[in-house]
Amino acid sequence: MIQSVNPEPAAVRRNSGKDHELAEKIKKEVQAVPAIYDVAVIKGKREVLVAYKVKHMQRFHMKRIEKEIKEKLEKKYPKETFIVSSDFKIFIEVLELKKRMKDKDYSEKDSEERLQKIIQFKKELT
Repeated sequence: MIQSVNPEPAAVRRNSGKDHELAEKIKKEVQAVPAIYDVAVIKGKREVLVAYKVKHMQRFHMKRIEKEIKEKLEKKYPKETFIVSSDFKIFIEVLELKKRMKDKDYSEKDSEERLQKIIQFKKELT
């Protein structure tokens, strides 16, 4: 069974409609890939973190899928830096960050710091 969460894209800077709009476009772009069934996107100050889930039968092609997505996004949005991950733990961390960002007491600075920790975790995995 495939359980999809389908989280809304988010931007660390709350008042930036431009960042949120970009995150929405990126999510739609990644969801267009047939091998993917769930995508979470967070736009930070410098990077865009894209975490996704791959359909079960496509698990053998995860490296290829990740490479294709990253190349596609970098080609379409050359000014952005993308961190792309199919790791389930990264996906869960992104969902947790998005949940925290909904709290008005959770500052943009805290959001950016948490995003950087998730990105650092992703880099340690590779």
